Amino acid sequence: MLFSSITFLYIFLPLVLLLYAFVPEQGRNLVLLLMSLLFYAWGEPIYVLLMLAQIGIVYVLSGFKGRIFFLLSVLVPFAALFYFKFSNTFPIGISFYTFQLASYSIDVYRGQVARQRNFIVLAAYVTLFPQLVAGPIVRYSDVENTLANKRNVADRYANLEYGIVRFAIGLGKKVLIANVIGEFVTEVSQLSGRTLALSWGYAIAVALQIYFDFSGYSDMAIGLGRMMGFYFPENFRYPFISGSISEFWRRWHITLGSWFRDYMYIPMGGNRVGMVHWIFNIFVVWGFTGLWHGAEWNFILWGLLFAVLLIFEKICKLINQKFMPSIGSKECGKWILSIVRHGYVVFFILISFLIFHNTDLERAATDIVSLWNNNVLAITDTSQKLVCDYMLRNRIVILAIGLVAATPLPVILWGRFQKWLRMHRGGDTAVHLLRAVSSVALLLLCTAYIIDGSFNPFLYFRF
Repeated sequence: MLFSSITFLYIFLPLVLLLYAFVPEQGRNLVLLLMSLLFYAWGEPIYVLLMLAQIGIVYVLSGFKGRIFFLLSVLVPFAALFYFKFSNTFPIGISFYTFQLASYSIDVYRGQVARQRNFIVLAAYVTLFPQLVAGPIVRYSDVENTLANKRNVADRYANLEYGIVRFAIGLGKKVLIANVIGEFVTEVSQLSGRTLALSWGYAIAVALQIYFDFSGYSDMAIGLGRMMGFYFPENFRYPFISGSISEFWRRWHITLGSWFRDYMYIPMGGNRVGMVHWIFNIFVVWGFTGLWHGAEWNFILWGLLFAVLLIFEKICKLINQKFMPSIGSKECGKWILSIVRHGYVVFFILISFLIFHNTDLERAATDIVSLWNNNVLAITDTSQKLVCDYMLRNRIVILAIGLVAATPLPVILWGRFQKWLRMHRGGDTAVHLLRAVSSVALLLLCTAYIIDGSFNPFLYFRF
């Protein structure tokens, strides 16, 4: 079931919220579990049994003391994950709930959280429908208090308001931006030839589609969780404004990066080891990051590309500290360095997403080379060029909107406008009313697009 579907928006979600509000607190986890299983079974009825079996195995094994039981509780879910990845079978959300099961087992073994003795509570955590199929990756410690019914009743209405607004924003990102840009990506990919301008427009569109699709889902998940009192971690913080690849990965898919950091990178020694060992750690972690997305070569190459870039940045940092400590100390130098850094980051991010987008490596190479060598997708006649020019002009507005919306500028302007409103009498009421009206208007507009459109997949469902 898609968040951006009429069934979810107008039947499933209202039903869940009503049940969750009126059922006694002791029964909420059971309601949440049953509705999450229904949500998952809507698209993957067979694999519900696989998910429940893995939860049962982890529940039983975590009840025994000893390293062997701990290792089994981690390896069994990962064995299933790699089996399905390499067999090209895609149980929706298996990458996400596998990591949640593993983090739970590891945290229990480390003594960082207490073992959950109630199977329903553990199953409710793993199957949480808001973030089950595409994240963010939620750790047990993030939701432990809410599952234990330790909610702050005073925050109920504030959480509901925040959740609705956040969900509406995520829905808008998905339906009004990602889907529309996705149509453009599909149209361009079917052309036999492109102009240089269209090749760059295509690369930008691919990056923006993936960002708004995934961050839109994360916003909706965070909003849905907040409606029910769950505080899910943030997953994106404007990654395209980053000044380095390292910073990009502190802003992009944050919960995945923190999972690999805490459960793989740091236990391997992190950066507290020698240079050769550190380089080995980076390649291993990023190789697994690529495999987490899929067993295809494009994902592995995508992960290793980031490993190379991160190592390159580390070496440059060491060289700068040793031989050029004063570079960039002057104001002019800072501006030049900032422009160079952002240009370098944007270029390699566009390259990486073209690799990520294409499971066919030959096609990915063609898309990349076409950014500076138009001969690989040469225009054969004047009519083809006219088509390319028209397609780019037709989508230039949505690309511009996407570029602006991917920065903090809209949030900054909205925050200043709210601050200005609150300076006047009745300002708080006006702000709440404006949020409500905007959310309803956004929901109705998205509904119209959903009914009218046919392009509505979530890209990260395949992971």
